[in-house]
Amino acid sequence: MKMFGFVLFLFTSFSLPGFAQESSTRVLETKMPSAPASSSTAFTPSEDVPFGYADFTWAPASYAPLETPLATKYFVPEIRLDSTYHYSFNNPIDNTISGSSEVFRANEFQITQIGVGGDFNYQNVGFRLMTQFGMYSTTTPRNDASPTRGQWNLADAYRYISEAYATYHLDVDKGINIQGGIFMSYIGLWSYYNFDNWTYQPSYVSSNTPWFFNGMRVQYFPSNKLKIEPWLVNGWQSYGEFNRSPGVGLQILWKPDPKTVVLGNQYYGTDTLGTPDRRRFHTDDSIMYKYYERDGKHAISQAAASLTMDAGCETGGGVACNNQYFLGFMAYNRLWFDHNLFGLTFGGGAIVNPGRYLVLMPPINGATAASGASGPAANGNPAYNYFTENSGDPFNAWDVQLTGDYMPTRNVTFRLEYTYRAASVPYFAGPGGMTPSGGNQGLPGSYVSGFVPDLQEQEHRITAAMMVRL
Repeated sequence: MKMFGFVLFLFTSFSLPGFAQESSTRVLETKMPSAPASSSTAFTPSEDVPFGYADFTWAPASYAPLETPLATKYFVPEIRLDSTYHYSFNNPIDNTISGSSEVFRANEFQITQIGVGGDFNYQNVGFRLMTQFGMYSTTTPRNDASPTRGQWNLADAYRYISEAYATYHLDVDKGINIQGGIFMSYIGLWSYYNFDNWTYQPSYVSSNTPWFFNGMRVQYFPSNKLKIEPWLVNGWQSYGEFNRSPGVGLQILWKPDPKTVVLGNQYYGTDTLGTPDRRRFHTDDSIMYKYYERDGKHAISQAAASLTMDAGCETGGGVACNNQYFLGFMAYNRLWFDHNLFGLTFGGGAIVNPGRYLVLMPPINGATAASGASGPAANGNPAYNYFTENSGDPFNAWDVQLTGDYMPTRNVTFRLEYTYRAASVPYFAGPGGMTPSGGNQGLPGSYVSGFVPDLQEQEHRITAAMMVRL
């Protein structure tokens, strides 16, 4: 998982009396310069809260409304809706898109996420809740294999929750927050919530790495420019433990000046189901820099760039780091126009993964991360390999995105995006799709006589989205 480095961004915040917590949903009330429709509210610097000395909402994962109209002293509500139409030029007959943790259905309207919740606070105690309905409530749990170990169906227990954690705040230096529950990780830089990001489809180092952790963390702010955050969690994006050992990690976020954000996630865990001797190390490092900013007299109002580098490996249980590793990067450039009314982003990335241990399983015949989509001969059926995840099976991939945004207010974004993705092996849904005739048959990912999924090495698609956050 994540072992050395520096990457961007964090999570959710609320203002408890006497402190404020840095977060993706409400970054200490730091505001990006507004479009004309919202220009009545301006960012007010504060030296008393972490990162409050400057406006950092230009950075990925931190775009937010200027104000919350229904906020009270003890509760700041939050409502999100992400409605999309994805057109795949592969035109799969079953409308299925694979290989993404944000995009799931082709050539039809879908709601990716409906989220209702907010931040409660009283004195030095806080609580954040954000629900997840829509596609995320099904697609996120299916990528977690840990519920198959033990009872009580953890995938169903948590599927409608994206964030739920409590906070106790200590007034030490710029603050210490002790938190427990499910919280966002944002390993891979982009936010879980597409409204907050520069693109809808992130590249592989973001889409294939964790969005959430279930456990405990401590946020320590020695100054208003630095955060040190250790984790003790069940595992790598998992509701439960994969074996008998928890995962441990560390995030460091440094914002030395108003134009620079540096952040790193480091992780160690035993996250291969049923293989307790296999250990994972991962580092995820990012730097973001705003290299241009001008007043309203110029067509381009601001510009920024981001670079994320990932490296990780697994060792033990029959594999070694020299043949079971993950290397990747993603880089994006973002321009804002006309008082930030419009946005234009271009970028992409690539991964090298000779063991497929972080490759998302295509949903062939309903396959999940736990089921896989290959197996030996059994019950009179032959051995089959719809898509294997064996150590030594190579997977290399790259992609590019071109994204245009229209943001008439800070509460809504209209997005049009072109995405091209390619892999070294057949992986993306082709015209024949990946669903047997008549629907899924038997156990998830199991053999179906006469059925062969149509997997392609390339995918072109266009995304149109309307995303609202109140």
